[in-house]
Amino acid sequence: MTMGRRFLSAVALAAVGAGLAQGSAQAQAPSSAPVDMTAAQARADQTVKAMQPDERTTLTHGIMAIQLFPGAPPIPADAVPGAGYIAGLPRLGVPALKETDASLGVAWVSGARKRGATALPSGIAQAASWDPAVMQAGGAMIGAEARASGFNVLLAGGVNLTRDPRNGRTFEYLSEDPLLSGMLVGAAIRGIQSNNIISTIKHFALNGQETGRQFVDIQIGNAAARESDLLAFQIGIEQGQPGSVMCAYNRVNGNRACDNSWLLNTVLKRDWGYKGFVMSDWGAVPGLDAAMAGLDQQSGEQLDKAVYFGSKLAEKAATDKAWAARLADMNRRVLTAIYATGVDKNPVTPGGQWDAAAHAAVAEQTAIAGMVLLRNQNNALPLLRDAKSVAVIGGYADGGVLSGGGSSQVQGDGGPVVSRPVLAGGMFAGIMQQQFHRSSPLDAIKARVPQAAIHFRDGRYIADAVEAARRSDVAIVFATEWRTEGLDQPDLSLPDGQDALIAAVAAANPRTIVVLETGGPVAMPWLDQTAAVLEAWYPGARGGEAIAKVLFGEANPGGRLPVTFPASVAQLPRPKLDGSDTLDPDFMGNPPTPTTTLKADYNIEGSDVGYRWFARTGAKPLFPFGYGLSYTSFAQDGLSVDGKTARFTLRNTGKVAGDDVGQVYLVDRAGTAKRRLVGFARVHLAPGESRTVSVTIDQRLLADWRDDGKGSGGWTLPAGNYGFALGSDAQTLGQVVTVRLAARNWKD
Repeated sequence: MTMGRRFLSAVALAAVGAGLAQGSAQAQAPSSAPVDMTAAQARADQTVKAMQPDERTTLTHGIMAIQLFPGAPPIPADAVPGAGYIAGLPRLGVPALKETDASLGVAWVSGARKRGATALPSGIAQAASWDPAVMQAGGAMIGAEARASGFNVLLAGGVNLTRDPRNGRTFEYLSEDPLLSGMLVGAAIRGIQSNNIISTIKHFALNGQETGRQFVDIQIGNAAARESDLLAFQIGIEQGQPGSVMCAYNRVNGNRACDNSWLLNTVLKRDWGYKGFVMSDWGAVPGLDAAMAGLDQQSGEQLDKAVYFGSKLAEKAATDKAWAARLADMNRRVLTAIYATGVDKNPVTPGGQWDAAAHAAVAEQTAIAGMVLLRNQNNALPLLRDAKSVAVIGGYADGGVLSGGGSSQVQGDGGPVVSRPVLAGGMFAGIMQQQFHRSSPLDAIKARVPQAAIHFRDGRYIADAVEAARRSDVAIVFATEWRTEGLDQPDLSLPDGQDALIAAVAAANPRTIVVLETGGPVAMPWLDQTAAVLEAWYPGARGGEAIAKVLFGEANPGGRLPVTFPASVAQLPRPKLDGSDTLDPDFMGNPPTPTTTLKADYNIEGSDVGYRWFARTGAKPLFPFGYGLSYTSFAQDGLSVDGKTARFTLRNTGKVAGDDVGQVYLVDRAGTAKRRLVGFARVHLAPGESRTVSVTIDQRLLADWRDDGKGSGGWTLPAGNYGFALGSDAQTLGQVVTVRLAARNWKD
């Protein structure tokens, strides 16, 4: 019944590699060789020594490779319209760095390149797969398209934890858990860099909201940060070895993230031993001193108040040995990333081709892998093909599927099928548009029930939608919730009166199916009135076809929620999103006056993000982290744990094939209740099949970080009995298995 995960694991990686390479020399097969930063660093040292004085700041700053306004200087002749451009050093064989957004595909940039790209589903949709193979296949695909488009740096790897589900960039990021996020982003980075291009990991760090994003000051203790958001980055860097880290706009404990010595020098470079380079986010550099705080490259310099890392940096280095040493290190780090990923030996040129059908298949199967079935009363799904009449309502389902906005916006050839303006005018009117990919759910549904009468209503008028639902065997409501970089959600409701629409349709037809195209969690006041709810997220370039396959049972939904769905904002650590009641919406997120301040207190929950917070407070969410239904049934048992490894058995007890996700949680440590995901595995099972799985337990997930009072410290594992439980989600747990562990202390 389902081919989703097996297709992705067995076919997609090969297709993105050897098969797609046939279409173009630019779409190379993924390399299996690991990124070797140490060997590359030795080579980088030699190049740094060979640099002439006038070459020493070439790699430390660059432009946004778009003509921002009429009359602005043209971009360099060898640049490709996109996010950024860093000049190279031809004399030394160092190529220019040509950068594109983002994690979801090669960015559209309003069609500036006259060429589209394949849009993956949103980051949160990919994370809902709980499958590193899915992430790696998607990364390999978008990396291949970046290379074929002439780019050698992909600004991907978004891994900030979901501390507030109203964050406008929730759709770009992955999850609320450091293990899940770190493992998945590492796999995506491996896929991207297998194309001999550089990937970033971003936005470092604690980038938890868009409101006031340029000046919001995140307050958090060292230990809490190390056990949560920073651990996600740490695991992601270990797993993926990204060539670059992109620092964030926000402040952390008073200092800008791109001018934060504790984050960049102490944590990233000293404690974690990171050898790549730190690039700024665009317009995030406050001044020259950011170099001494650990920033290696000024990106999109037109958006900063000045070019700090050009002549100003050269002047400092010419008169101060400490600055000269820092400049040499900046160059060494950029070169290390170039050499480690093979960017210099595998030059890129625009105009390459790729197998569009194979890439579309990767996007489609990624969408299927991440869809989460939230409700299915009386087996309302999968839909039967003998339906005589179907009402399809709302969501521009006749045209396509929704995508998230901002710098990560991807579109295929021809651009969006629908663009719905959010602003009537102003500098960002072109960016602030709700855009839909050209993949119509309505057309895909019609193809599966050609004999049925299909009644489409756009949902603008509730009475019209209700009448169509009343005279149909089944009603399918497509509900959309658009999110974008630069803006947060005011609450968890569906916009444009869609909650009232769903409630009215469900009252008219008890066989109402709701398909959610959302960027994160939403409230569902109508939930109990519906027959089924499918969370499709932003499902990407082939989203319409993917949705139809799941609705009609051609694919079995196996996704699990990577974030908790709260019952209300009152359950959150900060029921009011900081600044939402005092600041007007502003895409750039700048302070309205030079003296305006904004603080967000993350010490409230500390490292207990998402499901950990719910476990701590005892609140019952709408849907827990890790939740998801299937068209079959599963049994989970046989958990055994020795403290370093967990083993368990998953069994398909139903009549159709499907994917289960075993989740192992720490639930007790030395008599103190805990809730921490310490291992997971997604497994495809035929009817009656069982499989025993073994997962490694990262010891940091069992430990606490102990601060040494100097911004550093180490991990502490207390002696005692440790309780573990196997579950289908963070709340539905099996019998506790206990093991006694000895005390340990260690540093990263």
